[in-house]
Amino acid sequence: MKRTAKAHWNGNLQEGTGEISSQSTVLNETPFSFKTRFASGTLTATNPEELLAAAHAGCFTMSVSATLEREGFLAGDLYTEAILDLDLPNRKVTGIHLDLRASLIEGVSAEAFHKIAEDSKANCIISKALSVPITLNVSYQ
Repeated sequence: MKRTAKAHWNGNLQEGTGEISSQSTVLNETPFSFKTRFASGTLTATNPEELLAAAHAGCFTMSVSATLEREGFLAGDLYTEAILDLDLPNRKVTGIHLDLRASLIEGVSAEAFHKIAEDSKANCIISKALSVPITLNVSYQ
């Protein structure tokens, strides 16, 4: 299975603008810019780090639900906030903190739930993807 996304950028780094689109079209020429990536305050467009945090929050939360189901439990409400730390001077993501809140699930102790969450943190697809090899093809005309 392949999933795709596209990005377009026009202009220099600080004044240029771009759009991101996804295969599902949920993101459809969604704007992003230097300001929305590196400035603080209210965002009016997205940025790659925000999208990575959203993907990680969604993947992790689904993994918790799947693990609960495999163990015979029905998940209630699961809410995850992913907080991505970006080291700007060194241009690298230094970590992602996952903050999971859940309603009580019948038959699941706090200790068992914590173990399920830890397993999901280590094994969700996005967690694993953060250290995979990256390949590249370049076309320059």
